[in-house]
Amino acid sequence: MKVLVSGASVAGPSVAHWLGRYGYDVTVVEIAPGLRDGGYAVDFRGPVNREVLSRMGVLDELRARQTGGSPMRFVDSSGRQLMRLPGEFAGGELEVLRSDLSRVLYEHSRDRATYRFGDSIVGLTERSGGVDVVFESGIEETYDLVIGADGLHSIVRRLAFGPERDYVRHLGYYIACWGLPNTLGVSGDALMYNVPGRMASIAADRRDPAMAGTMVLFKSPELSYDRRDEGEQKAILAAAFAGLGWHVPALLEGLPAATDLYFDSISRVDLDRWSTGRIVLLGDAGYGATVGGMGTSTAVVAAYVLAGELATADGDYRAAFRRYEAQLRKPVSKTQSGGNRTGKFLAPGTRFGIAARNRLLSQPFLLNQMLRLGEKVSNLVELRNYSEERQVVQE
Repeated sequence: MKVLVSGASVAGPSVAHWLGRYGYDVTVVEIAPGLRDGGYAVDFRGPVNREVLSRMGVLDELRARQTGGSPMRFVDSSGRQLMRLPGEFAGGELEVLRSDLSRVLYEHSRDRATYRFGDSIVGLTERSGGVDVVFESGIEETYDLVIGADGLHSIVRRLAFGPERDYVRHLGYYIACWGLPNTLGVSGDALMYNVPGRMASIAADRRDPAMAGTMVLFKSPELSYDRRDEGEQKAILAAAFAGLGWHVPALLEGLPAATDLYFDSISRVDLDRWSTGRIVLLGDAGYGATVGGMGTSTAVVAAYVLAGELATADGDYRAAFRRYEAQLRKPVSKTQSGGNRTGKFLAPGTRFGIAARNRLLSQPFLLNQMLRLGEKVSNLVELRNYSEERQVVQE
């Protein structure tokens, strides 16, 4: 079967890896001219995530690239510590930069799939024998299946299910990350600074201490801006953080030269169904939460499940899509709920909210409960061994 995958970040290369291993003819199309740099660190927790990465053959490579998970130290404008969270709070068992994860997954899938960068889908027409696809480049091809693994702002979802406003809910915050020279000489803990509705942070790059990374959040109603206009996004950030003290002026000084800016709303995606006919959604495109919803690890596990169900369905893609959704719907709803709280946790809207968060998480019992809950939620999927099942069917 010919399968088109839209998106080459995490979910796309993951499902391409498995489908290619099962003998599918896979093409991955990505609107960016190449693999994307930048983005925040992502983490994996518990035996389910670890087992899928091991079965993919990428676990050791990711461990070699892990950041280690920096402790988070919340400080006031003078640098005085208000609260400190251990590295495992944000970093889990395995934390890597999103760009590193994407590259490793790409390297492990490119021999099993054809990658087409700098192109995008502009038209989908399903008929009885397949899906006719029109690309921005003018190419027209027909595929047996189309997988939308193209993130929160999915083109496949828009074309096959309807406009973004029907499925994506803004959760009241925006997040941005970018790299800059470590002129402040930070080391060790990631430093976090709050004023009501805003958070700014900086941490040294563990592989290159001469560089640092910053992450900021700010509370805002939904904004209208061009997602391809980086200059406009930088202007929004400069305006949102103008006038703040601490290290914020130095962070903003590094913004104009940044070439790896990540900027997006904190939002979540909700659909009543993840497939229609021969088209199915995977990862953030179907059930994403921008940050805090374990979306990256969920996408890797979901890619394993989707590809496995297709491989063992004997061509019945409708049944495969139903089983894929049946296995993941409940676990995904629980992981997504974490994204609802991320903005309010990192950038509470009031001084009282900031003080209350700091006080509560300074209590070891509550902190340990949150850590245990995160691991429990990430292990709600029971993994089948699709390779063995497929071998039995073939024999």
